[in-house]
Amino acid sequence: MARRGTVRAGIAALALLPLALGACGGGSGGGTASGDPNTLRVLDYHNDDPNKTVWQGLLEDCGTEVGVTIERESVPGETLISKVLQQSSSRTLPDVLMLDNPDLQQIAATGALAPLGDYGITTEGYAEGVVDASTYEGELYGLQPVTNTIALFYNEAIFEAAGLQPPTTWDELRTTAQALTQGDQYGVAFSAMNSFEGTWQFLPFMWSNGGDERDIATSETAEALQLWVDLVSSGAASKSVVTWGQADVADQFKAGNAAMMVNGPWNFGSLAENPDLDYGIVPIPAPTAGAPVVSPFGGETWTVPRTGDEEKQAKAAEFVQCLNSDENMVAAAVGTNTVPTKPELTDEAVAQVPALESFAEQVPDLRSRTGQLGEEWPDAATKIYTAVQNALVGGMTPEDALRQAQDG
Repeated sequence: MARRGTVRAGIAALALLPLALGACGGGSGGGTASGDPNTLRVLDYHNDDPNKTVWQGLLEDCGTEVGVTIERESVPGETLISKVLQQSSSRTLPDVLMLDNPDLQQIAATGALAPLGDYGITTEGYAEGVVDASTYEGELYGLQPVTNTIALFYNEAIFEAAGLQPPTTWDELRTTAQALTQGDQYGVAFSAMNSFEGTWQFLPFMWSNGGDERDIATSETAEALQLWVDLVSSGAASKSVVTWGQADVADQFKAGNAAMMVNGPWNFGSLAENPDLDYGIVPIPAPTAGAPVVSPFGGETWTVPRTGDEEKQAKAAEFVQCLNSDENMVAAAVGTNTVPTKPELTDEAVAQVPALESFAEQVPDLRSRTGQLGEEWPDAATKIYTAVQNALVGGMTPEDALRQAQDG
């Protein structure tokens, strides 16, 4: 999960465009570059392996199943929204559009997407948080086959040498991280950078303690932020967490510079580059023993843009439903180190990739970042990472940092 800093401005600009897409007309190709009724244009940002190759196979298989040829374009993640802007302006939106799930509601608000319910698509069996993220004003606009989230990775050799077990509570996290801090080795690493990536990593701590993105100036969120302040001020976490992205955190863990890290399964490939690294994965510690841990879910949702060609939109909806078949959910999960969004399928994926177990356990309770605020989520996310930065770098108390960010 890597949120892009350019997305918010891009979507704001998209909302200003005259999206009278229904007037594109099917006579000239339904607003697409190709008038071939048996071709679907697909746009996504899976341009790196293994995702690129895995999704290419799934896209081609579904193309065969619904009787169409696929013309796929994959762009870098940070350029996807600008690409959508360009295509919207020139009335050349693709037939099938993949979006990072927090972006869907804002795109749907512009009128650029077709409701999937119009094509008989339902969300039976999906985790509730996944459905929330792909729904706008009561209408379903996307289907998400796989998801990811974050958990706590720990270096097994370091823990064994210290005779310690992975922490399960915040108090244990504090004491364990402090006990494992020595020399150039920090006890724990996480990303607290001033971007949506920093917010993403803070959410499990905030939400699990009862914090709410609608008003972050609460004692519950302040307690969560105090935990991060304590870890950094005690030296158990590096002061550099305020500039580290999640890839940087993984590099620190891979090099043995951190005994634990908060991160996700997209790092499996990177961690495998160190053959001497043996690690385990457990859920992020809870505020108190036995308390539930509430984490955000990541991943992408597949949508059908309004191109003006109703027949192709119906075919695109059939294609999106194919990508979300049980078989394809499991195949995508296993191939890309993610988890099916239908909880009943997680065991099948974990049986093939056991390292996914701690992530799969969380799927039924994963929360949508846009579930409470919808298209207003980016404002709240900005307030959260701003408060974190002010507490960790600016010397403000968590209470003052959160109050200033909320009021600002």
